[in-house]
Amino acid sequence: MKIENIKTFGELKESGYESKSIKDELRRNLLQKIMKKEPSFVGIHGYELTVIPELEHAILSKHNINLLGLRGQAKTRLARQMVGLLDEYIPIVEGSEINDDPFKPISRYAKNLMMEKGDNTPISWLHRDDRFFEKLATPDVTVADIIGDVDPIKAANLKLSYADDRVIHFGMIPRSNRCIFVINELPDLQPRIQVALFNILQEGDVQIRGFAVRLPLDIQFVFTANPEDYTNRGSIVTPLKDRIGSQILTHYPEDIETARSITDQETAEASRTKSNIYVPDLAKDILEQISFEARENVFIDSKSGVSARMSITAFENLLSTAERRALQNGDEKTTVRLGDFVGIIPAITGKVELVYEGEQEGVSQVAQQLIADAVSSIFFEKFPKIEKLTKQGDVDPYVEIVAWFFEENDFELLDSFTDEDYQNALDRIIPLQQLVEKYQPEIPKKDKYFLKEVILWALSENKKLSKFSLGNGTHFRDLYGSYIDGL
Repeated sequence: MKIENIKTFGELKESGYESKSIKDELRRNLLQKIMKKEPSFVGIHGYELTVIPELEHAILSKHNINLLGLRGQAKTRLARQMVGLLDEYIPIVEGSEINDDPFKPISRYAKNLMMEKGDNTPISWLHRDDRFFEKLATPDVTVADIIGDVDPIKAANLKLSYADDRVIHFGMIPRSNRCIFVINELPDLQPRIQVALFNILQEGDVQIRGFAVRLPLDIQFVFTANPEDYTNRGSIVTPLKDRIGSQILTHYPEDIETARSITDQETAEASRTKSNIYVPDLAKDILEQISFEARENVFIDSKSGVSARMSITAFENLLSTAERRALQNGDEKTTVRLGDFVGIIPAITGKVELVYEGEQEGVSQVAQQLIADAVSSIFFEKFPKIEKLTKQGDVDPYVEIVAWFFEENDFELLDSFTDEDYQNALDRIIPLQQLVEKYQPEIPKKDKYFLKEVILWALSENKKLSKFSLGNGTHFRDLYGSYIDGL
């Protein structure tokens, strides 16, 4: 007999079903996945050797969990994926507000119904997707919201006095019985509300408006918190921290390859929609390097962190910038250019928190500098260091490119260039092609033009050339020629 077809408590007992607490349920299903060598958390990159093992240890230990980390570190996603470790269905007493287990009813409604009907007590089945509850901690959250309160309307309708516990309206936590309950940004919860969680976590007592209601709730609690909140906005009260079994520290991706995996996964739909736009691998590396540069930048508040969402939205903007340019130029297909990175600035400015000096500098200027720093960092992984001064006898691999600009004294890459115009313009710089062939001979042909533009940007950032934004493109010139023109 299919388990979902069981409709009464008597049929449930005959089926041999065994009731388990949610923590035992999570533990058992995780053990099975580990033994089968199946991943317990899917699509979470960079945590394979750090966060995920610690989270698995906490689940095996049947702990309530606090995920502590800066914004954009997949804390909520980890909590949501715990749903996959639950049984597909669990039985509940039909009509119960708090998902009563037929074998261990805790509400007056369920106890009375089972006393009245016995084995004929109707049951229903709760799917695991309906066993996840989430609450964002904000200063306006009340005890009534999360624990419960007396409902005067219920008292009037049932003609009961306020002394009767049937007039209680349960809050989110009792209604999450036998479920995963997540409280995001726990330090933002007022201390008096945090105190209300003490007994729920430890003893299972719930007190509502003077009612000492004994409710041994069966809940897997997961809390998330940002370290910055401990000092800036609030704190987790010490007795509550003591009642949380495991605190797990999350972190940002530690290398560009991992960061790219996250961005590729989260922007897969955008990439499919704009399949006519080719993005060179080097462009993806620069995009991720921007986040790494931001986390080290002196103008950006490191305590606030730089979310992985910055790279995701920046990539989407990069595709849209290239798409718009191609439509304006009448190109059916196009390749992302370094000049398109100006389109990601709005995705950066809204994702970083500046310190005082950064505010003085200006958020747009800081964003532009982050792009420039990322270009330089990626460039030096592939080409020799650019020396400001060279000793006699030393070979400067960039001297011929600089000499070309000294002779030509004018070079523009405009947004209005079609792909053919863009490639023809870069092909004019013969020493540029020779440099690429010498140091990056294996780079795919369709990526070479982007690499050439990277070289020009890097030379300008290192004071070998001058670069000016034209609003509709970029203008490169010989550094000293520009200085003489200025005089």
